[in-house]
Amino acid sequence: MNLYAGQVLRVDLSKGEIAKEPLREEWLKDYWGCWGLAVQYFHELVPPTTDPFSPANALVIMTGPLAGTLAPTSSRFCLVSKSAHTGTIFESNMGGAFGPELKFAGYDGIIITGRADSLVYLRIKDGEVGLEDASAMKGQGIFKTETLLKASLSPEAKVLAIGPAGENLITFACVGSEAYRQMGRGGAGALFGGKNLKGIVCRGTGGVRVAEMEAFRQKVAHWTQTSLLTEDNLWAKSDGTPILVDVTNEMGLHPTRNFSLGVNEDHAALGPEAVGRAKLADRACASCPLGCGKFTHINGAEVEGPEYETLCLTGSNCQMNDLEQVIRFNRLCDDLGLDTISTGNIVALAMDLTESGRHDFSLRFGRPEDYLAVVTEIATLSTARGRDLALGAGRLAEKYQAQDLSTEIKGSEFPAYDPRGDYGMGLAYATSERGACHLRAFTIFAPDHFNIEALAQDVVNGQNLNAIKWSMCFCDFWGTVNTEIMADLLTAGLGRPVTAEELIRAGERIWNLTRLYNLKAGFTAADDRLPRKIMEQKLGNGPNEGRVFRKEDFERMLQLYYQLRGWNAEGVPTKEKLAELGLQPL
Repeated sequence: MNLYAGQVLRVDLSKGEIAKEPLREEWLKDYWGCWGLAVQYFHELVPPTTDPFSPANALVIMTGPLAGTLAPTSSRFCLVSKSAHTGTIFESNMGGAFGPELKFAGYDGIIITGRADSLVYLRIKDGEVGLEDASAMKGQGIFKTETLLKASLSPEAKVLAIGPAGENLITFACVGSEAYRQMGRGGAGALFGGKNLKGIVCRGTGGVRVAEMEAFRQKVAHWTQTSLLTEDNLWAKSDGTPILVDVTNEMGLHPTRNFSLGVNEDHAALGPEAVGRAKLADRACASCPLGCGKFTHINGAEVEGPEYETLCLTGSNCQMNDLEQVIRFNRLCDDLGLDTISTGNIVALAMDLTESGRHDFSLRFGRPEDYLAVVTEIATLSTARGRDLALGAGRLAEKYQAQDLSTEIKGSEFPAYDPRGDYGMGLAYATSERGACHLRAFTIFAPDHFNIEALAQDVVNGQNLNAIKWSMCFCDFWGTVNTEIMADLLTAGLGRPVTAEELIRAGERIWNLTRLYNLKAGFTAADDRLPRKIMEQKLGNGPNEGRVFRKEDFERMLQLYYQLRGWNAEGVPTKEKLAELGLQPL
């Protein structure tokens, strides 16, 4: 097949059986690849009421059609499953080189079900696939596990692995690769751990077939120069995501001191100039000329990053204005296998609980000792404090009757953009299929941060576009990629016409399919909510000082969003909308 390997792996861990099956070609024009195709496979395979830790839950790992080609930033791949952290369907994606490697081995994706009796890893070397004993890796961090898995196959192999947090079923545990790449959101690491799957090691020596190679090469060169390597995107190459520390502080939506402030007065200590002074080298994913990853080193502490979300949520939000300590926190999370967005939120909440006198966790804003120690306690469940924080922000707040202090939606902790400074982000968080998420729609550069009508439309448009963008598995940092560029590349790669219109319609279809799954799982419009803190507590400083996102404004914005989507007042897609998209009604 052009662009596609043409087959997927089916792995039943309970039976220890592995099979190869043809890719469902009839789904490609509707779902294309990566997120969309994984959602369709998962939707068919796993009933919505399935317990996330049940052997019947599936992990659907899927590459995009352009993975393994010359198309820039297209090396990402994704995992779709049912989250133990939120109970929703969720998608988490990752850069690096595992996606192309899987395609080179001859597979568009892997579908994993069941539960192994003991700890195992999946070994893929082109057509040779097997399950191997991983008992010697039990308890090891991701860094050591990667080394061991590569040693079992090839130094050139690519690896997915979990650390102690995944083995211990921490519901915000991540999957790591190449030391500093993570599937962070949704708890993919916990799902690996629940299946007794320590990791996957893959080596592929094949290639990806392109229909019109010379035309494809010319289109890649054209769009790389005219769309990717332009002023709109080169911030990723020069500064990377730390530049957003300055941007969000200027806008007054930079979460500080457990989302009580919108400006960190000491943010320069965590900003792009501070990261630049600590930088050792740049790093890029496969097929990417941007090289946005920044290796940093301070006093023996080293990490790739920290990225903006980590700088804000484990730095400013904990009032830890010390880049060295944030680097140390980041590295611990990466090795132990914890999502830094969730972990930073939870630690900040525990600091707030301590300082407000509600419960003493011996965690205080700006103090590094326990701030670092508690990361290991969470991942290993080795202390009462660690076990409490391992509950996640929502359950922790519920245990200590502190729902007014937490910032989460559907159990998923907030990213680093305060909705009181941009209403569009609040709507995007509330309506995301996987809980609070900044990668479904991103509105902070809209002309008016509080224009309810315009922002509701922006969120719908952004969600539809990103649904197909993640199905192509382009990187978020190619901010100017659009469906016209995608269609142009696909046309040359597939050898048949593809239009921008069919791609944007696919994005809308994918978004509605995830909505249907969550509705069948028991979620309702009542779950499309914002936490009390955002609606009731005034932002403490900066240009948005004193602002809340009033409940009546949010409700009006949500109903407008439903109307724009073609959903009813309860947030259920209408029969007419589903028929238009070729989907079955509830």
